[in-house]
Amino acid sequence: MFKKNGEELLRKFSETAYPYEIKKINDRIYHVVGLGHSNSIAIEGNTSWILVDTLDSDQRALRMRTELMKIADKPVKTIIFTHSHYDHHGGSGTFKDTVEEIIAFKPKKTPLKYYNLLDDVLQKRTFKQFGYALSDEECITQGIGIREGRAVNDGTGVCLDANVLYDQDIVEREIDGVKLQFVSAVGETDDQLFVWLPEDKVLCCGDNYYGCFPNLYAIRGSQYRDIAAWVDSLNLILSYSADVVLPGHTKAIIGHDQVQEVLGNFKDAIEFILLETLKCMNKGMSESETVAAVVLPQIWADLPYLGEFYGTVEWSVRSVYHGYFGWFDGNPTHLAQLSDETFDTKLFSMIGEEKIESEIRTALKEENYQMAVQLCDILLNAKVEIQKYKKLKAEGLMGLSKQVTSANARHYYICSAKELLE
Repeated sequence: MFKKNGEELLRKFSETAYPYEIKKINDRIYHVVGLGHSNSIAIEGNTSWILVDTLDSDQRALRMRTELMKIADKPVKTIIFTHSHYDHHGGSGTFKDTVEEIIAFKPKKTPLKYYNLLDDVLQKRTFKQFGYALSDEECITQGIGIREGRAVNDGTGVCLDANVLYDQDIVEREIDGVKLQFVSAVGETDDQLFVWLPEDKVLCCGDNYYGCFPNLYAIRGSQYRDIAAWVDSLNLILSYSADVVLPGHTKAIIGHDQVQEVLGNFKDAIEFILLETLKCMNKGMSESETVAAVVLPQIWADLPYLGEFYGTVEWSVRSVYHGYFGWFDGNPTHLAQLSDETFDTKLFSMIGEEKIESEIRTALKEENYQMAVQLCDILLNAKVEIQKYKKLKAEGLMGLSKQVTSANARHYYICSAKELLE
């Protein structure tokens, strides 16, 4: 996650991971990459187009429609949503005059009741995670695709609702002469599905594969993503004899052997993180001890499609820890902890501002930015010269943004630094 040249690595990844192309897979299937934050798959039927996802904005979907009309002048009559995330159906409104059927799966698990009461804070954290308020240079990329249309004034999302909702595990259909299979595949979301075209041996996997380390946990805040179920879904995908896998983000995987190798490694890496975390927990290790102990082996860490450019290993470990154990780590000290403000005020009175400030400035000079920001928090919680230490913390956060490979982390650091300086 952290490297001296983290920013450079993220920039290089973004330059090659999702180049703009409407890639012809065969005579009737096209993979639309780099036109939006997410991809779309266009399938030509006898009289119409079938779309798997619709990009992230109306303007981008309109451009896609224009290009598809050059290939075959047919209306879009069927849309399939791989899952409910905005970036995959924000362009659906573009097809409101022609679409007849919009297909999706019901979630396998009911969302927590009253989750909507968190809308304000979740929106604020979402804006930070995706860097919506940042310039292109500050943002660089959204990690798994170009910036969303709404972030760069390239259209807005006009989302249509699904009018065909399935709750089965597998649904087989023939739509406009095309045989399709819709398969439930819980992973990033509980309503995730993949689309299998048996006559073509092409599988549209949605967001169960990214082309980089996945968001097993989203720092914007989300309910626990069942990683074991995600692994099961990848095993299910691997059981199909696909010659081509078309992801919802990043480039296609071409060739049966390549599909098996790439998705196999992707699945094995995720499963390793899950099982190793559980092993550490079972030994009675604390959350911080577990985070330090669980490291992705080089056989996977060095693979280009497992780089920590979106999700990270550390966030995944922490998510598993809390997902299985909840908040209590077994240390009785933490059963009734003092507030950060109370503890840090006491710590400040024992150490003194001069010493802490000196350590902050030394940490910044040595580019030990994490130490610097944590020391700043002591003084900020103790209400000591707030503006001064906000500025120093902002400097530390900007330093972290240069070292981190994850686009999500980078955005959060920069946005939070700017907020401190307001």
